[in-house]
Amino acid sequence: MKERLHDKSNAQQTQDPIYQVRNVSVAFDMDRGTSRVLDDIDLDIERGEILGVVGESGSGKSMFADSLLNAVVSPGQLGGEVIYNTEDGQSVDVTELTDEELRKFRWQEASMVFQGAQDSFNPTRKIRTHFVETLDAHDADIEDGMDRARELLSDLYLEPDQVLNSYPHELSGGMKQRTLIALSMLLDPEVIVMDEPTAALDLLMQQSIVRLIREIKGKYDVTIIFITHDLPLLAELADRLAVMYAFEFVEIGLTDGILEEPSHPYTRALLNSTPNIFAPVEDMTAIEGSAPDPVNVPTGCSYHPRCPMATDACVESDPGYYETNANHGVKCHYWEDVDNAIPLQVTADETRQVDVPAYGPVAMGTDRTPVLTLDDAEVHFESSQGLFAEPDAVRAVDGISLDIYENEVIALIGESGCGKTTLGKTAIGLQRPTGGSVSFRGQDIWDAKDGHGDVEIPHEAIRQSLQIIHQDPGSAINPNRTVRHTLELPLKHYNDELDMGDRQARILGMLETVGMTPPEDYADRYPHQLSGGEKQRVTLIRALLMEPDLILADEAISALDVSLRVEMMDLMLDLQEIFDTAFLFISHDFSNARYITEKSGGRIGVMYLGEIVEIGTVDEIINNPKHPYTKSLVWATPDLDETGENEDVPLRKIDIPDARNPPSGCRFHTRCPEARETCARKKPVLVGDGGNTHEVSCFRDVPNHEYWDSPELMNDEPSDETPTEK
Repeated sequence: MKERLHDKSNAQQTQDPIYQVRNVSVAFDMDRGTSRVLDDIDLDIERGEILGVVGESGSGKSMFADSLLNAVVSPGQLGGEVIYNTEDGQSVDVTELTDEELRKFRWQEASMVFQGAQDSFNPTRKIRTHFVETLDAHDADIEDGMDRARELLSDLYLEPDQVLNSYPHELSGGMKQRTLIALSMLLDPEVIVMDEPTAALDLLMQQSIVRLIREIKGKYDVTIIFITHDLPLLAELADRLAVMYAFEFVEIGLTDGILEEPSHPYTRALLNSTPNIFAPVEDMTAIEGSAPDPVNVPTGCSYHPRCPMATDACVESDPGYYETNANHGVKCHYWEDVDNAIPLQVTADETRQVDVPAYGPVAMGTDRTPVLTLDDAEVHFESSQGLFAEPDAVRAVDGISLDIYENEVIALIGESGCGKTTLGKTAIGLQRPTGGSVSFRGQDIWDAKDGHGDVEIPHEAIRQSLQIIHQDPGSAINPNRTVRHTLELPLKHYNDELDMGDRQARILGMLETVGMTPPEDYADRYPHQLSGGEKQRVTLIRALLMEPDLILADEAISALDVSLRVEMMDLMLDLQEIFDTAFLFISHDFSNARYITEKSGGRIGVMYLGEIVEIGTVDEIINNPKHPYTKSLVWATPDLDETGENEDVPLRKIDIPDARNPPSGCRFHTRCPEARETCARKKPVLVGDGGNTHEVSCFRDVPNHEYWDSPELMNDEPSDETPTEK
């Protein structure tokens, strides 16, 4: 065994460190004890590198970011040294700077890009004002500074004057995030700390911003600390990775080295639990157990309660850093044995073939009745642009037909604003369509609601049969009620024949089924006493207690850590077998959609600006995507086994068009790299192959179509007056 680095200050030293973090801790005094949310951190950050910091929620990533700028909020107590080395060779301890020195340091030397771009801007002021005020506060030349602002915005593929003259709410999420990056670079800092800067963004925007960050780093020669819980996102971005667990770094090394030969059991478990677009789904496994409480961190190795390799030595002795090679350090006594003990299961298999789904092809020629049918469903909203302006129509759902069968899982994916959630709510009767129809087992939902015609299935029964799991479980559960009370209410409403004993037995049985044991303990907890995954389990139980035929899972796992997503999807599928429930699973993440549909034999539908542009089995959509938009989503999905990092972005434009004024013809033509003049004039329809297992809305899938003789589009934005032919 190689020698352990007893002097932690020697671990992972760099040649030209811009930051030297020594014995840094952050603690909060609480009624139940001292909460250490950063525990004796020791790390060098190389000048000019991109350092990726990865770990589960609550592991201390954001506290590490705050400590670099001495921005830990009161009553947090920051200890240790945060040494910053300037270009001219001076060294300063950031923790000892005065308030005035900190004010200058935080913009001129190091700046921060936060996760929620909307919260970083004053909603009542134009973007230009934010830039001018920043320049003025630091006594910088306004004219020169605004010239730099325009250059930065252009480098981030934004139209400078349009952005500067806009209010924050007038920009999309991706535009706001890029604008915030430009603002963080306004005073030419040496370091940019990015705390989950792409967490709230769609795949295409996320991948585009990651590549823009790499371009900006090269042009402006900045050091970037990129913090995320999404390990695949860092595969092609970061030079080095620092893996965080329980408020300390457990493994640090070059990105390729950690992804190819991870030496810590937690790193391997994290890789194996991450949904991957190409790795075999049977090899993806959740991490058992949960992260420790900061008030009660285990002795010895903090990971030992969850580690399959743990011994008495791990309980008794806190491992220092072992040097696996010159660029790789790991806190594990048994790092040399980890390869055999915890095999890595992230190898991609792009040639794999998936069995024909069990439920998707029901639509192909059988006489089985769907659970739910949408027939040319439309949902159009009016969006007012001012007191005297004519309202614009937002075509959130625009002529969608879809059948969902018993026990089927259909995953809808697409960018924010494409209409996924509106379609989902329309499907379960929470949104009245403005055109077309929605039927449950042949009964029009809204006829039942309004009492029109012969109603065979009462609306109350339909509502019980169609349930929802929301994206944010914290907002979906009453914070003033115990879990027991929350789960008891729907049983009282829909199953009044059950007495109190029966209700309690059913609630406790469900809690035990989803792994919340002992159930009596969890039943009497309030939401704030539950983790994010536990809250989501409660919302799942609440939906299943209705014994529904269909559950809308609206981004139901996107708020969970990557390491918990496989576990939650497996739980949903296990319960599906017990309750015979279909799922309409909404996600913006292709890896999650692929995992749940492949394991269930379901289908994936791809939405763009209110329309389904492609739908089919997992094998067809992943291995043989036909629509250029689907191909771009597959391209944008981060992959741990990254092989296409030099591929060009398969888009003509980064930003999605305004849904109030969708492009004529094919709505994707303004961004499509394959678009031709016909695409701007004519609107393709969704058509299938001989067996209807794979349907696509693209002229490129139609042999001998006039598209093939049509000239390529040379301009990025065809005229709005271009007529649309159907």
